Amino acid sequence: MPARDGTRPSRAFIGISGYDYQPWRGRFYPEDLPRRRWLEYASRSFNSVELNGTFYSLKSPPVFARWVSEVASKDFVFAVKGGRFITHNLKLRNAEASLGNFFASGVLALGRMTGPFLWQLPATYRFDAERMDSFMRLLPRTSREAEQVALQHDDRLRRGALVDAAARVTLRHAFEVRHESYFHDEFYALLREHRCAFVVADTAGKFPYAEEVTADFVYVRLHGSRELYASGYTDEELDEWARKIARWRARQLDVYVYFDNDAKVHAPFDAKRLAERVP
Repeated sequence: MPARDGTRPSRAFIGISGYDYQPWRGRFYPEDLPRRRWLEYASRSFNSVELNGTFYSLKSPPVFARWVSEVASKDFVFAVKGGRFITHNLKLRNAEASLGNFFASGVLALGRMTGPFLWQLPATYRFDAERMDSFMRLLPRTSREAEQVALQHDDRLRRGALVDAAARVTLRHAFEVRHESYFHDEFYALLREHRCAFVVADTAGKFPYAEEVTADFVYVRLHGSRELYASGYTDEELDEWARKIARWRARQLDVYVYFDNDAKVHAPFDAKRLAERVP
């Protein structure tokens, strides 16, 4: 699938899934570095971070604005993990108001630093074509559309809702699925129809694996190749991932890669090692 019209080079964004981990102090983050400067430090090491806190709870506009102010480069990009209330509680059903809450919670403050939105589905949730199609139709593709979605928020955000985007940007969406019922052509076709990416997820063999390209970008999550969330990546494995990134970029696809093997503090170091292999 072609990515764009070829007017600009494809880009690779390599970073970490979350950044606020206490065990990283003294190992990745300097021992004496205040916690409030961890994001700034991470942004000097990587060109992207996947925001995971947005999965667990709604944040607020000042929080998003602070994140933007803390990064070291204007070219930095935040991927944003969609709320688990939408994916795990509602399982994508009747999600209009909850999507409104999510997009009104401050996401629009990211402006030009807005990266893809990640929607991770429960491992027990089977493929439902009708429900998936309905949910994908709700997803905004531009910041202007996101403003309209944000206006659908309910009373939970009666105060403090942000419904005006900081910049006019195109929005991307990616789906990480784990139930085997998703790994077939019907789901891939649905992703292509809605221009959503299939997340390439290395889960140490715990869940099915595929490298289907369904959008003008590729989204990769590396949870560990041998032990889920815990094992580090070997030089040979990182060399192979670098080759895959090069092949995707040769097809004019932007590539986003996030390391989630944080349990034993491998993630930041593996991300740096991979970034060194990618021009």
